[in-house]
Amino acid sequence: MRAALWLLALFGIAAAVALFAGNNQGTITVFWPPWRVDLSLNLVLLLLAGTFVLLYAALRALAALFSLPQQARQWRVQQKERALHTALLDAMVQLMAGRFSRARRAAMAALAQERALEALDVALPQARQLRVLSHLLAAESAQSLQDRAARDAHLQQALNESAERGVLSPETREGVQLRSARWALEDHDPSAALARLKELPQGVQRRTLALRLHLKAARQERRTLEALQTARLLAKHRAFSEAAAQSIVRGLAMELLSGAHDAAQLIRAWADLEAGEREMPEVAIHAAQRMVALHGDLAVARGWLLPVWEFMVRHPDGLVGSLRVKLVRALEAGLASVDADWLARIESAQRGNPRDANLLYLAGMVCMKRQLWGKAQQLLMQAGMALQDVSLYRSAWRALAQLAEARDDASEAMAAWKRAAQTEDL
Repeated sequence: MRAALWLLALFGIAAAVALFAGNNQGTITVFWPPWRVDLSLNLVLLLLAGTFVLLYAALRALAALFSLPQQARQWRVQQKERALHTALLDAMVQLMAGRFSRARRAAMAALAQERALEALDVALPQARQLRVLSHLLAAESAQSLQDRAARDAHLQQALNESAERGVLSPETREGVQLRSARWALEDHDPSAALARLKELPQGVQRRTLALRLHLKAARQERRTLEALQTARLLAKHRAFSEAAAQSIVRGLAMELLSGAHDAAQLIRAWADLEAGEREMPEVAIHAAQRMVALHGDLAVARGWLLPVWEFMVRHPDGLVGSLRVKLVRALEAGLASVDADWLARIESAQRGNPRDANLLYLAGMVCMKRQLWGKAQQLLMQAGMALQDVSLYRSAWRALAQLAEARDDASEAMAAWKRAAQTEDL
């Protein structure tokens, strides 16, 4: 369509020229004494057009001639800029491929090309960012080569280049700081990693990557409560799967409880936990076990265990066997001071699930503490025949042996002691 329009335009121009020049009788007379020159108007117009074209071509040729040095300089700058970007990309590729020495050489080559451009008074708009990235790649390679002196030197240069606000995007400096925190973690220096993370703006500290680094650093530094708070934020950000988040939070909560050295510290650590964490069976049972080990208030420990107990009663298969055993052990440790409410709960649970060996054992020990010897013997005998846990099995038969000795039944006591010693088949 465009070619057809051009063709029509040319036909129109040709027709106009033919109409104008075909019957043009005009002349131009030039007097140059003693001569007189008569020229047709058409010839004069052709001469003027030819002169204009000739002058225009001459001027373009002169301009091209005088611009050759500038074009040569631009070509050299372009070649150096291409070499700079090529070296930077090569450094990234070599780093990802695990060729750390080559990556560092490529990053240094990129820096050399940038200095060469600067010497030519070429101001690249992204020059500072290119220098920061080159230093960062060189530092990353040095870190992988365990050359900490070179790493620190390149890191400091990268931080200096990114220190001026308004020149670079803030993400550039934040990336350098996050990378330096990761290097500190790799060097097992959590204090330095935490210091780097604290230098970040408040919003950056809540990013997933920063929180992951903070979690690792806090765990290495044994700041369990700080690590637990960070893990909670990561769980809210869905940085882990639900199962992984629960596992990490549960482990840190138990670690926090394990760090308590007396009952008061244990109670404070329990208060630092969130409601959902306190309801985790593993956490509540571990807290009760720590209270028993620290000789604290067992009534408080039983209050911690109450949600777990109620869950086990409502869902007999909800707790795995090891947790059921730990729960029974934790409650057994406080039977001497157990109140009437807990006695009723244990008896009701045992009657509701008469085939549960763990509940039979716990109810039997309750009866033994209350000096109900006959019922205790009956329940413990049933439990001893069905228990799968070695420790509860031994405890049940030891209790039966003690009951037999209290009745002066030496043969039955001997048989019970013998059963307590035979645990290989469990």
